[in-house]
Amino acid sequence: MTTPPESFPIPFLERIETLFDTTTKTRILEGMATERQVWFRVNPLAGGNEAVFDALAAGGQTVHRSKEWNDAGWVPESKRAMLLASSEVSSGKVYVQGLASQLPVRVLEPVQEDVVLDLAAAPGSKTLQLAAAAPGADIAAVEIVRKRKFRLQDNLARHGAEGVKVFLQDGTKVWRYRPEHFDKVLLDAPCSSEGRFRFHDPESYSFWTRSKTKEMVRKQRRLLFSAIHTLKPGGTLVYSTCSLAPEENEGVVHHALSIFSDCLDVVPIEWDAPERIPVLRSVGRHVIDKRVDGACRLIPSERMEGFFVCRFVKKTSSNPPLKFKAESKR
Repeated sequence: MTTPPESFPIPFLERIETLFDTTTKTRILEGMATERQVWFRVNPLAGGNEAVFDALAAGGQTVHRSKEWNDAGWVPESKRAMLLASSEVSSGKVYVQGLASQLPVRVLEPVQEDVVLDLAAAPGSKTLQLAAAAPGADIAAVEIVRKRKFRLQDNLARHGAEGVKVFLQDGTKVWRYRPEHFDKVLLDAPCSSEGRFRFHDPESYSFWTRSKTKEMVRKQRRLLFSAIHTLKPGGTLVYSTCSLAPEENEGVVHHALSIFSDCLDVVPIEWDAPERIPVLRSVGRHVIDKRVDGACRLIPSERMEGFFVCRFVKKTSSNPPLKFKAESKR
């Protein structure tokens, strides 16, 4: 089994010991220890097209095309600096974005006529992906932190997505101003980032504590509550995190389903990947709603960080607004 560095948090190791079987735990640790492929996608908003793959190769890159998606590819970790220094990246034609990070927008499937909300948008990777996937869509991006909002605006402008409307707003309150307004909602929620832990990068895990997870769950529940109320009946919502913690993933989804039991359902994600494992069936003493089986749980590997993605459909109206229950069933 891969041995973590001495600085790695022991409580985290003890925790995944209780959550996963030996094989899965070993794969998670190996994924945190290995060099990770540097994934990117073509950005048509800045003039990117099929030619960028050949241009990168002509510049000395070892470029690999994605087997899943035609607009994505990767280079080895050793070529990261070369990729970032390339004219394709500096011009915005290529945007560096992890493979797992690209999944939420792909399963949301925005189209030109959609009114779309990105509820926790900064720094803007997925907002850009939304705009590239549906250039004619009416997209609103919300960010609560002023500095991050300016960073988001700059990122969108530099990569050709000036048409996105950016708002400095508390995402947990958006539902009060735009109830049942959006066809599609993306909530890539703030999280403990456990799926991004890298053994060679102590900063990636130095902040981790058990209380961090509890703090994130409180934010995630309120953001998802808001996201559901902003969604039109018949609309699609995607919730995602880069955390391995079931409290932030299965637990948050279960909590939402327990509140919106009559108007919300999970649409299974049909995507096969070696990194995909079954969702966890319990969080502590609480058994998880079986509908959560349709969510996609990914463990870290050389291809991707750990990730969780769940797709909802809103079957009927939630107005008048249902009350938020912070301590509802998990």
